[in-house]
Amino acid sequence: MSQALPVTYVRVTDVERITPGTARIGFTADELPGLLEDRPDQQVKLCLPRAGQTVPRLPERDADDSYGMRWYEAYLAIPEAERPWMRGFTVRSYDRERNVMTVDFVLHGEGGPASRWGADARVGDVLGMVGPSSLYARPLPAARRMLLAGDESALPAIATLLEALPAGTGAVVYAEVADAAEERALPPAAGGAEVHWVHRDGGGSLVAAVREAGPDLDGVDAAWVAGEASAVRALRRHLVDERKLPKAAVEFSGYWRRSLTQDDAPTEEDLAWAAERAADAS
Repeated sequence: MSQALPVTYVRVTDVERITPGTARIGFTADELPGLLEDRPDQQVKLCLPRAGQTVPRLPERDADDSYGMRWYEAYLAIPEAERPWMRGFTVRSYDRERNVMTVDFVLHGEGGPASRWGADARVGDVLGMVGPSSLYARPLPAARRMLLAGDESALPAIATLLEALPAGTGAVVYAEVADAAEERALPPAAGGAEVHWVHRDGGGSLVAAVREAGPDLDGVDAAWVAGEASAVRALRRHLVDERKLPKAAVEFSGYWRRSLTQDDAPTEEDLAWAAERAADAS
């Protein structure tokens, strides 16, 4: 993260439980109209307060309204006990008339700090926000029929992609959720979309469902895959090695890692895949 990334505070305007395990939270800030763009899959980092804080502590700007060092270095310079938790999210929608950005929080019971905060969020609560930045926007590959695959963490991005696909592109969606109660309405795509829900409580998995899709994926010539990192890697291998999609036609992103958090250092496999993604983009 560099000084090019915008940093601001956002305030909760509304909270809605859209499924038993998902809270849709609205945020506003005077800066939002100049930050959010009319494009899908916008990524932001939300900074969550530590225990005992009501507002997260963000790095202080210098007198010239800049940071004396790179922003992330300034963030790390905050004592760990006071440094906010930082988690990545996709902007689900932005209402310019109301100046309200919505973000979906997946709730995991007594899970991590984002899940705990989302379960208890109230109107007026304040978080920090880093981003979004068009520097990190990756255009989707052109396609006649596109696969969109992911778990709960990827559903907001999948929804924005369905809304943005051109009329000449059909879509097939594979979405893994805990059970039938976690299904939700997804927006229609201009070129049409088939949606397949995969339920973990019935023994289903995203990787197995896509591998076993057979003719359902006939005609798919590009893919977007996101969610748990090891599942994303397995699906990309399947799509490239077995479905014979070109590497450049498979956009992929590991949003989270099983048994690890975003605070944990990247593994060797994480670094290798990050390098491969960067190579594919060059």
